Amino acid sequence: MLEAVILLENLKNGLSFVNHAISQRAQLPILLNFLIDGNKNGLFICATDLEIGIRIKIPAKVNKNGRIAVSAKTFLDLVTSITQEKVTISEKENNINLTTEKVKASFAKTPTDEFPSLYQEKGSKVAEFDKEEFKKETAKVVFSASLDIGRPALSGVYFEKQEADVGINLVAADGFRLSLRQGFAKKASSKKEPLKLIIPSRVIKEVLGVKEEDQKITLFTSSKSNQVVFGVGDTEVVGRLIESDYPDYKKIIPDDFDTKVYFDKPEAEDAVRSCLVFAREAANIIKLSIGNGKLKFSASSPQLGENEVEVDAKIEGEENEIAFNGRYLLDFLGAMESEDISFEMTGPLNPGVFRIPKEDNFLHIIMPIRIQE
Repeated sequence: MLEAVILLENLKNGLSFVNHAISQRAQLPILLNFLIDGNKNGLFICATDLEIGIRIKIPAKVNKNGRIAVSAKTFLDLVTSITQEKVTISEKENNINLTTEKVKASFAKTPTDEFPSLYQEKGSKVAEFDKEEFKKETAKVVFSASLDIGRPALSGVYFEKQEADVGINLVAADGFRLSLRQGFAKKASSKKEPLKLIIPSRVIKEVLGVKEEDQKITLFTSSKSNQVVFGVGDTEVVGRLIESDYPDYKKIIPDDFDTKVYFDKPEAEDAVRSCLVFAREAANIIKLSIGNGKLKFSASSPQLGENEVEVDAKIEGEENEIAFNGRYLLDFLGAMESEDISFEMTGPLNPGVFRIPKEDNFLHIIMPIRIQE
């Protein structure tokens, strides 16, 4: 019969993160619950929607071992409304009790037998990443992954390594844009065999949100269960590998360009936000005009009017024009830490290539939109 004492802040933070794995459209009622497990190793909370699972260890004093399942929404709603510092969770007959100095609440117990295991086995260790490097570099690509589950391969981030010591290529695309980070984490894996994993973008995004002091992220995969497990300190994020062949992304990367522009990211980001005020009524189309030392962003809508913003730029090559979905521009600029960005193009109907001038191992491609003058 479980009994544990926990600091409120630790419980709130833990539940809020684990709640990301709770789906309100769960096919099985048990999946609407947190599983709380107290044992000699500590207090653990986990949840899963069968696509992703999260398990964390919360600092706590476990007086009695036990395993309980409790309604995630009700439990989280109550915990977030409490202000006292210490919380006691205890199990008594058919109830789960949560008490503080001034609060006494009781929840109906749910049998834990039907709660699915997050994984049968962790599998083999594939790589170990520096946490800050992993977060920095995957954040540059994950936003490009497709949200359309009808195209499974594109809904994930492709981890590709051809041989030892060359690093991992990170790729994400949705058919309209592509992000590529080459040679990532060269020392992360000592395995000589090629690495080809398509990891759901949702799993990657949850790993980016883990708040742990540990500076390592360890990646495990199991061919038996086709699962991937990311371990960060006392947190585990579990997902299913996408079984599909990733498209040949290299075919769409242009070999040359007629125009290259260097510009300031914050200025361009402000310009895109300004133009989207008008572009949102016109399919989010924003036109880029290059010439006379300026990169001009413009948008127009018959119902709203038009807007034009100039950004200082260094231009190499021909004057040019091209149009993009402004949302894609904003996603890209928002994901970049560098304040210096370059843009390459060959014509209004060819892919545009964005780069970070001092990082030749990264590029972002956006497909253009044909517009009629």
